[in-house]
Amino acid sequence: MHSLTRDQLAGGAFDVARTDGAPILPVTILQVGDGNFLRGFVDWMVDVANGQGLTKAGVAIAQPLDQGIASLLAAQDNLYTVLLRGIENGREVESRRVVSCVSEALNPYADWARMVELATSPALRFFVSNTTEAGIADREEPYTPGTCPDSFPAKVAALLHARYTTLGGSADSGLVFLPCELIEANGANLKRIVLAHARRWGLEAGFADWIETHNHFLNTLVDRIVPGYPRDEAEALSAKWGYQDKLAVAAEPFHVWVIEGPAHLAEELPLHKAGLNVVWTDDLQPYRTRKVRILNGAHTASALAAYCAGLDTVKSMMDDATVSAYLNRVMFEEIVPYVPLPEAERQDYARTIMERFGNPYIRHELISITLNSVSKWQVRVLPSLKDAVVRNGSAPAGLSFSLAALLRFYRGRLADGAYAGQREAGSYPISDNADVIAAMSAAWTAHAGDPKALVAAVLSDARLWKEDLTAISGLAERVAGSLAAIEAKGMKAALADLVGADLVAG
Repeated sequence: MHSLTRDQLAGGAFDVARTDGAPILPVTILQVGDGNFLRGFVDWMVDVANGQGLTKAGVAIAQPLDQGIASLLAAQDNLYTVLLRGIENGREVESRRVVSCVSEALNPYADWARMVELATSPALRFFVSNTTEAGIADREEPYTPGTCPDSFPAKVAALLHARYTTLGGSADSGLVFLPCELIEANGANLKRIVLAHARRWGLEAGFADWIETHNHFLNTLVDRIVPGYPRDEAEALSAKWGYQDKLAVAAEPFHVWVIEGPAHLAEELPLHKAGLNVVWTDDLQPYRTRKVRILNGAHTASALAAYCAGLDTVKSMMDDATVSAYLNRVMFEEIVPYVPLPEAERQDYARTIMERFGNPYIRHELISITLNSVSKWQVRVLPSLKDAVVRNGSAPAGLSFSLAALLRFYRGRLADGAYAGQREAGSYPISDNADVIAAMSAAWTAHAGDPKALVAAVLSDARLWKEDLTAISGLAERVAGSLAAIEAKGMKAALADLVGADLVAG
């Protein structure tokens, strides 16, 4: 079986979309993050733009941790395949591209000197990252030139100081930061922490001025489901493709990258001109609201109920008549009408989300969506519920049921330092911060036989929700009624009653 090499790719040995010649380009983009998402999202976009002659951008990928895939990338000439499969307008679609824009990959912990060399190159313009939501965090650590810092913002501060020193702090030596971490105001928060490091390290005032004046830390919003390496299909895909790729990335076709920044920067990285869904805007908030309420809100409102009803994946949730009826009701009657966007735009986006949820090629585990569900429900679902109350005078039934399902999901036991719940298929982990686990455990211990008392205790706990939810008209009553039905009949039968279906569990 052939392995991926640039010579074979450039010579047309493989029947696959690619940039002609697969050239190794000068590094204009430094990327901290070697995971599936960036490789199947940003790097794929850059490669598409390179292939159309719109850009000539080489990417250097740096591992965010001491363990990573830099050596695996090097073994494949820094090439890998992106396989896109999904549903668009009711039809299955598939495409495949070998990404060749990665010029090199490195481990900065083992070769910090090379990382600094890349960061101080006059050719460098963009800095991309995805270090998970926990990556953009302010953790104090000393500045030791010549040594790779531990946290991501400290790495950025050290690299920027090296660039400032090497290039003299000129106006044209500033960089454009495009963080892809899924936190609000990711660019602004990264800048704030970088400046905090500079201040604590006692670096010269001119350095902070240069960061403020000549570097751009842009807020971004990313959206694409990227499951990653198609392990179960790897052998069959290799036989079909005619080559072996240990770093292949499977993803859905849908993608959107919203960047809050000035228009002139868009012309420096014109991905939007390559037919890619890249939006440059001066206001990211409407796009964030759309995604958080419709995509994330629908996930959070349905995943816990579906999981407790015995389902394991988003696709199985879509295939189940009762649960999908519930999701449709919540989506189109209780979430979408309250998203502050034009009707056609929010309806189209919601229909796209439903197609994505039903993608037969994506195995999205429901248990992974349940992580930190209390804070997720507060951010993703509660605003839609409150808007519905303002318009209609009372809490909507479907979103209220989602809160009852959350409470049922959090019914668990503490054992050996872990908190676990129980459904018919067996036990499952309940993952949240210690305060949430303690509050839920205490409430269930005290009020397991009294849904009204349990709901009153949990919903009134402002430590969980940052407010007293019992003050919301009709919410506590609806949640208590739904929880009582869940406890008496089971999740599936309670859902069936709610949506008026005549299907029951089993």
